[in-house]
Amino acid sequence: MGDQNIVFTLLSCIFFMVVMGIWTYKKTKGSNSTTEGYFLAGRGLSGGFIAGALILTNLSAEQMVGLNGQSYSANMTNMAWEVTAILAIVIMTLILLPRYLGGAFTTLPQFLRDRFDEGVRRLAVLLFMLGYVLVTIPSTLYSGALAVMQLFDVPGLFGISSTQSIWLMVWIIGIIGGVFAIFGGMKAIAVSDTFIGVGLLVVCTLIPAIALFQLGDGSIFEGFKTISTRSPEKLNAVGSSTDAVPFATIFTGMIWANLFYWGTNQYAIQRTLGAANLAEGQKGVLYTGFFKLLVPVFMMIPGIIAFHLYGGDLNPVDLAFPTLVANILPWYLQGFFLLVLLGAVFSTFNALINSAATMFALDVVQPLKPHISDEKLLRLSKWFGAALAIISFCVSPLLMYAPDGLWELIRRFTGFFNIPVIAVVLIGIFAKRVPPIAAKIAIVFHVIVYYMLVWGTNHLFGFKVEINFIHIYAILFFTEVAMMLIIGKIIPAKEGWSFTPKPKVDMQPWKYALCVSIILIGLMFSFYIVFSPIGLAYSEAIVSPYFWPALLGLAAVTAILAYISVKKWNEKYRNYVKKQITPAKADQSKYTA
Repeated sequence: MGDQNIVFTLLSCIFFMVVMGIWTYKKTKGSNSTTEGYFLAGRGLSGGFIAGALILTNLSAEQMVGLNGQSYSANMTNMAWEVTAILAIVIMTLILLPRYLGGAFTTLPQFLRDRFDEGVRRLAVLLFMLGYVLVTIPSTLYSGALAVMQLFDVPGLFGISSTQSIWLMVWIIGIIGGVFAIFGGMKAIAVSDTFIGVGLLVVCTLIPAIALFQLGDGSIFEGFKTISTRSPEKLNAVGSSTDAVPFATIFTGMIWANLFYWGTNQYAIQRTLGAANLAEGQKGVLYTGFFKLLVPVFMMIPGIIAFHLYGGDLNPVDLAFPTLVANILPWYLQGFFLLVLLGAVFSTFNALINSAATMFALDVVQPLKPHISDEKLLRLSKWFGAALAIISFCVSPLLMYAPDGLWELIRRFTGFFNIPVIAVVLIGIFAKRVPPIAAKIAIVFHVIVYYMLVWGTNHLFGFKVEINFIHIYAILFFTEVAMMLIIGKIIPAKEGWSFTPKPKVDMQPWKYALCVSIILIGLMFSFYIVFSPIGLAYSEAIVSPYFWPALLGLAAVTAILAYISVKKWNEKYRNYVKKQITPAKADQSKYTA
């Protein structure tokens, strides 16, 4: 990229960033003076803002870089993390969200305190904090730094090594994002995410389209024909036992990993806890499902195109997407791409810092100092956010030494905290007499045993446990659930826990929640038909003779179930929600329309 193009890219990026900043400031002015305003946007977010915030929190440079790296080096099997998240999104929408909003919770550890005790809350906060500072924030910053470094050839530009370039980019991106995260608050994040979300859709549509155009020598159709007929096995999402995501893992550990993220991970669910009412919260979560289904197309197909354009020798594999963008995107669009890339990084980074600050303020400081003022609490949380950010800046560059690619490393390390949290939350909701000691034992047991099964036996004793880490997720989930239930039988809590509803918003569910959930599940199955040996991975033609009958049959079943849900199941679901969250002696009219 020439010097003039670099200047234009930077200036255009700064221009868009200033426009976004002014718009965000006007939309959020005066909303951050209280803890509820700063952490939950004053409980006033609409479905559109929630969806924008959720998808931008979830989609960052780690997906752009990591997922494309996986499809470049292997195939489409890693799309399971994105597509099967639909099941978790539906469970969150229909079952967990009414509980969270009905209890007016601000943080998940707050729920664990109400259900168990202060000790379980502190353990959960510790797990979240370690996960954020050692895995999630560093991976977000590192993937963004890698993409910017490749786009601008930072080593050549400044005459420094690749390692030094990564350190420099991590700190620059981190400092800019940190300022926004610490001073912006939740509403600023939600508003800016909506702005960036539109840009992300535009960019993620353009990149595969332009890449297919180049691969097909001026024809997008020819480019598509190339990737579907040459090495069609790369379009296969039905993984064998030797793939990073064997197909069987979808039915074991992946269910619980996705349910952790969409149902209990503080930095994701915090957007939904700020909903103006239950209907808007459900709309926001379900709209997010449609965006998740686009991820394989936007963030994995480019990696396969890169394989066809450059061969399979890029090292590390995470360079596939940055290399493709640097080579195919016109210079006049690179400033807009840079804004979207940085915006996606900032979005996830901001959400993580805001959520960590929320938990620190409300789950650590406030219990110790119950009479502290909102002003002091906000000030302490901002200082804590700044300290957490600086630690993350130091950890992030170390990810360049990940041998199997960024995506694989993140999924393995997330296993330390995702499974014990979801196990404890589900037991907390559905098993009324399991005591706090059971949850504490399960959490400590998980951290030790997970390390031993994934790394420890090799590090300490020189042999590997030959079980895919996603299967280990499931093994430990069911082991820990069984442990807690057994302890609950041996030493049950003196009193069975009961949920105390105290909703602060209207709890009437969205009338199309069930219908849209069914459509999303139908679309999830359709993606596995498309990216399978009877679909685009068929070796003898573009698709097999069974492809269209399978797709049409699925569409018919989905349409019938969606119709029945509107006509018959909606009333039952409304009664279920009312039973779960309405105080028995309260004025019913306040909570139902």
